[in-house]
Amino acid sequence: KKISVSLSGHQTSISLEPEFIDVLHQIARARAQSMASLIGEIDAQRGNKNLSSAIRVWVLDHKQ
Repeated sequence: KKISVSLSGHQTSISLEPEFIDVLHQIARARAQSMASLIGEIDAQRGNKNLSSAIRVWVLDHKQ
């Protein structure tokens, strides 16, 4: 599934499985944060990794 977010003023599409999107929504809600803000944090920490891959790894690390 694709989601679109604005990162640093640029529209970006991210392909993720629905399960990862659901968990991102849950984490964002628990933090009283927008999805775009949460994904922006992940984006800022990802280095040279693909954003979709970085999100998956971040979610898996966060759930442990």
